[in-house]
Amino acid sequence: MDGIQKLRDMVDVSRRIVFFGGAGVSTESGIPDFRSVDGLYHQTYRYPPETILSHDFFMARTEEFYEFYRAKMLALDAQPNAAHKKLAEWERAGKLTAVVTQNIDGLHQKAGSKNVLELHGSVYRNYCMDCGKSYDVEAIAESRGVPRCACGGIIKPDVVLYGESLDNKTVEQAVLDISQADMLIIGGTSLAVYPAAGLIDYYKGNRLVLINQSPTQYDRNADLLLQEKIGSVFSEV
Repeated sequence: MDGIQKLRDMVDVSRRIVFFGGAGVSTESGIPDFRSVDGLYHQTYRYPPETILSHDFFMARTEEFYEFYRAKMLALDAQPNAAHKKLAEWERAGKLTAVVTQNIDGLHQKAGSKNVLELHGSVYRNYCMDCGKSYDVEAIAESRGVPRCACGGIIKPDVVLYGESLDNKTVEQAVLDISQADMLIIGGTSLAVYPAAGLIDYYKGNRLVLINQSPTQYDRNADLLLQEKIGSVFSEV
């Protein structure tokens, strides 16, 4: 039996599917990932992206942070691909209980998914570090220099920078959903970023599907391994 047919069969008999995804889910929507050959880590900047996207850099060099952030992290014209659309379809059909994502691009919501657990936050949410007032993404995209609140405070994206902790409530809900899943599909992630990658250890079922173009440390644990582009896989399911 080929892998796509096996995946279809597993989906057919599942009622509590959870999807865990990373940057590879959005590359087919034109958003670069971090670690592949064409990813952000292989492009040349004055500082490495991992440094720029850190809490310390944001606090010390806020204007330089925003130059990079606006240019490379805001892909507001990007559209959902086949993977995003299929997951939303499964949720509407009552088969999928949650999408757990490491992405901050909001494409799952654009596709129609409702229960999306954003481990690393979202570019669409921003807040004043002084008074807490919320701002939409346009306030960042259309600003120059350091975006500031009406109160004078610096506006910060609600994204988890390097050196910052994940949101406890989001993590707890992800653990609950994964532990109760009867099928876990992992897609488009190297499973190298912790603590997020460690969440999949809470899955105890026997329908673990791994879809990723490059090998991961969890490949040997998968009940089904598909080393292909996730969008092309989901377009056939």
